[in-house]
Amino acid sequence: MDNKKLAYFIAELMLKKKATDIKILNLEGKTSVTDYFVICSAAADVQVKAIADFIVLETKKKDEQVWKNEGYTALSWVLLDFVDVVAHVFNEETRKFYNLEGLWGDAEITEVTEETFAVKKPAAKTKKAPAAKTKKKK
Repeated sequence: MDNKKLAYFIAELMLKKKATDIKILNLEGKTSVTDYFVICSAAADVQVKAIADFIVLETKKKDEQVWKNEGYTALSWVLLDFVDVVAHVFNEETRKFYNLEGLWGDAEITEVTEETFAVKKPAAKTKKAPAAKTKKKK
């Protein structure tokens, strides 16, 4: 899958595991290191691990492999490097301290919410009731 689709897929996975404050930073043309950062916060270390594990599992099903990961020991910041997309799963305090959004303030930042992935359902087709047949009087 292309880099942008992978970034949005990872963001959707974060959302499914109840991550908060999910943002996609488009770094294309700003660095040669990667094209996208996908960043989220988690309330506890256990949730950091659950989100990171879920991303690894679900991306693997799509034939996307994590090239490198870091942070599984401390669980305050897990980094999953897919080369052109890097996922950052932070606990809230660590995220505030490192402030990646501030460091990359010139990047295009997309906030991800439930509405980002809401699919508009087509309006239901309504069938007209059959017209009542009336007999003509002779």
